[in-house]
Amino acid sequence: MLEQEPSRTAFNAAFYRAAHQVLEEGRFFKDPFAVPILGLDPETFWQDREEHNRRRGIRFFVVARSAIAEQALKEAVERRAVRQLVILGAGLDTFSYRNPFGSQLKVFEVDHPATQAWKRRRLVEAGIAIPSDLVYAPVDFERDNLSDCLAACGLDQNIRTFFVWLGVVPYLTVDAISLCLSQMAAHPAGAEVVFDYSEPSDRIDPAARADRDEREARVAAAGEPILSRFIPSDLHAMLRRYHFDNIDDFDVPAILVRLQGHAAPPRSAIPRVGGHLLLACT
Repeated sequence: MLEQEPSRTAFNAAFYRAAHQVLEEGRFFKDPFAVPILGLDPETFWQDREEHNRRRGIRFFVVARSAIAEQALKEAVERRAVRQLVILGAGLDTFSYRNPFGSQLKVFEVDHPATQAWKRRRLVEAGIAIPSDLVYAPVDFERDNLSDCLAACGLDQNIRTFFVWLGVVPYLTVDAISLCLSQMAAHPAGAEVVFDYSEPSDRIDPAARADRDEREARVAAAGEPILSRFIPSDLHAMLRRYHFDNIDDFDVPAILVRLQGHAAPPRSAIPRVGGHLLLACT
């Protein structure tokens, strides 16, 4: 397969993280490589403020999920001896290249091999060093056995492992999601996972539904349709079947509390947009 650019959704997520660095000075999430990896001039982000403001909600969610995921990873490394990180659907994520734990945390980036090749070229062009111990693990979530692929790439079954799975779950079938979760849970030394998901349309506010439908229509037209949504209680039941017994599920008000460190506005003042970030461990 010829080398190709990352998916539109992966590129958009990277763009939102970069925009946050420029327009909001990394208020919630600081990533010095977010702009360079895209190869964009920071002035690009000031040229259409109206469009950026219109998408402020989705930008906040993308930034928040990365910020909370990295906070949770830090706690896992410091308190529970996590020593391996697997970034599923890594896209243009830059954690591997600013890993504050150094050799204490081995990182595996999982993605389509063609996307990985494109990313590595961008890293070289941006002058971002690729760590010598970073492992690129090629996987197709709908077709490949995640455990087998990671084992082949050297994941140690005797070390507790943290899985970051952001911006991927909504684009997979329920069967593929279930299989991946079961394989993570089967990791002998224990597993922790953070991922985002969306609730069904009939559970969110009409205005938020219209915005979401418009955004999803764009990515579907680009070949990336939404394939799964979950009622929280149903998803929690699935996780418990695989022995993920410690579950923290953050909706948008809870995310605001987590990031801002104080009470969020009344829930009645925050539209139900249906986005969630979930942390779970075995």
